Amino acid sequence: MKLSRDKRLTLTLLRNPVHLLSFGFGSGYAPFAPGTFGTLAAIPIFLVLSQFTTVQYVVMVAVMLLAGIWFCDQTSRALGVHDHKAIVWDEVVGYLITMLLVTPSWLNICAGFALFRLFDIWKPWPINLLDKNIHGGLGIMLDDVLAGIFAWAVLQLALHWLV
Repeated sequence: MKLSRDKRLTLTLLRNPVHLLSFGFGSGYAPFAPGTFGTLAAIPIFLVLSQFTTVQYVVMVAVMLLAGIWFCDQTSRALGVHDHKAIVWDEVVGYLITMLLVTPSWLNICAGFALFRLFDIWKPWPINLLDKNIHGGLGIMLDDVLAGIFAWAVLQLALHWLV
């Protein structure tokens, strides 16, 4: 089977730790719905981070966000495409934002997953505005950060009123 130039380039980039992170440890290279697979890759990270204090969790996610701006920019430049579908580190960080202050249970993990994917795909205002108008690594990360904040707010309301 002959691989396209894009797939060959992406596979080559997976050897570089910066690009490996941008691709969500390779999850973004899923043959369909790479954003969904990138979000799935965030679940084990959430399970580890959920053992940290709230301050440690926030600091780790902030570091992942700031680093993600840089390495997603590097990967998009290497690919020559803004926000290539295989770049899913933004989904990882967005999901971790969604899960801030959430007790790890399968119900909560699934609810956070569904809400984050909803806002990430739907992109209501102002998420769609950011997605269209801010480019580079910041643009790649920012719309998912905002989707994570929206999903977090809805999840917190649901946990408060339903539990």
